[in-house]
Amino acid sequence: MNNIFSEGQVLLINKPYDWTSFDVVRRIRNLIKIKKVGHAGTLDPLATGLLILCTGKFTKKINEYMAQEKEYTGTIVLGATTPTYDLESIPENFTDGSHITAEQVAEAAKSFTGEILQVPPIYSAIKKDGKRAYELARKGQELELDPRKITVSGFTTTFNYPEVHFTIVCSTGTYIRSIANDLGKQLGCGGYLSKLCRTRIGDYTLENSWTMEEAEMNIKEVLHQNG
Repeated sequence: MNNIFSEGQVLLINKPYDWTSFDVVRRIRNLIKIKKVGHAGTLDPLATGLLILCTGKFTKKINEYMAQEKEYTGTIVLGATTPTYDLESIPENFTDGSHITAEQVAEAAKSFTGEILQVPPIYSAIKKDGKRAYELARKGQELELDPRKITVSGFTTTFNYPEVHFTIVCSTGTYIRSIANDLGKQLGCGGYLSKLCRTRIGDYTLENSWTMEEAEMNIKEVLHQNG
């Protein structure tokens, strides 16, 4: 009955807002009744968009999918910061940035394109001394994460203060939250990520993905046909 998923399938899911990536994996795993289900690249709970799920034998290909170029759209809010660099924490350090122009934002964005070194957010799943960074950060421990080399091949912006709407094309391992924080820092007014959607991974696009409702309906139909 579940042979089609055990043999291996790639499922494109539009991750809902406020779901963790593992929430999606768990739901699909429960539907297809096999343990071998994994995703190719975490999306934060407050992000939406394309999540690639691999089932059965295709879980061996997860690293291949994770390594592919990614595209995101979203919104950065200028004039404040948050500890997590997004809206999982409360905005603080309010600063008036109403003098900033669209040209200044576009110019600042240029400095985040190409091959750059990026410091990941301390509220991330990166391990530091054997523990997840976010676990240490939540305990109030001060920590420094080493910068990582990433590539941002495209960063376009439209600006209507305080919101910077953007499209970013980047390599795996890029933290869009860090770009939001660093852009705000460079502009001298602070910034945080308020909205994020992953629209592409390699050749796979959000347009070809299923909502969770569609995934549930289609998977049940496949299981019934193969029953």
